[in-house]
Amino acid sequence: MEVGIVARKGSERAVTVADELREAVADAGASVWLDAETAAALGEPAAGRAVGALADCDLAVAVGGDGTFLFVARNAEDTPIVGVNLGEVGFLNAVPPEAAAEAVRSEVEAFDRGAMNVREAPRLAARTDDWTSVPAANEIVIQGGRRGPGAGIDYELRVDGSRYAGGHADGVLIATPTGSTAYNLSEGGPLVHPAVSGLIVNEMAADDGMPPLVVDADATVSVAVEGVEEAVVASDGRNVATLPAPTEVAVQRTTPSMYIAGPPSDFFEALGKLS
Repeated sequence: MEVGIVARKGSERAVTVADELREAVADAGASVWLDAETAAALGEPAAGRAVGALADCDLAVAVGGDGTFLFVARNAEDTPIVGVNLGEVGFLNAVPPEAAAEAVRSEVEAFDRGAMNVREAPRLAARTDDWTSVPAANEIVIQGGRRGPGAGIDYELRVDGSRYAGGHADGVLIATPTGSTAYNLSEGGPLVHPAVSGLIVNEMAADDGMPPLVVDADATVSVAVEGVEEAVVASDGRNVATLPAPTEVAVQRTTPSMYIAGPPSDFFEALGKLS
């Protein structure tokens, strides 16, 4: 078994925890993989590999916050991920540092028995006829080049072909339950428990919009964009593509899903850290 460990960039505490995990993995009889930056921080630059190689590991460990977890997820494909939380909100990172070594050892032992407890979380992709976005664990946002007065897009929003809304807005956001607590929440969207199978459709500062809507997890949400020369599509706020407009962007669930290993987070306890 091979376990990949990625520590949050620039965090001495994350590197210290990663070092402890490296020893715990070796003691459990598994081999250790380190990304290049974590390896360099531990004084072993020759041991580091490109983060894309996480997909070849049997288990990945993200040490940091939800941002580190999402960074690992973007590169891990269908490799299960254990998240170690360094004091942040921790909707994805459920394991405290003091319990990290034991949690990872337990997953190594479970892997050897063929009994890992892995939970599935959906990812989304945006598509046009000739383009597909990077998968998103939190949300896909479709907007113009600018937001605010005098900016935004003219749009028509459909769910499985049926019109739901349209008009003028800063943009349209489609989120997973995982992403309900992120950008969606700041745009007035609903909190959705991770056990709910659905997608959130949320118009952003619409002139005459509809309430945020939760639709089936396998629905196709289509956004036709007009009134601008370019449409900007962002996946988890990091992977941004600019498309010539008018255009129609379809958003739907994609594979692989995100797979989460280790003990689950307490959703309601994490919510308490938002206030």
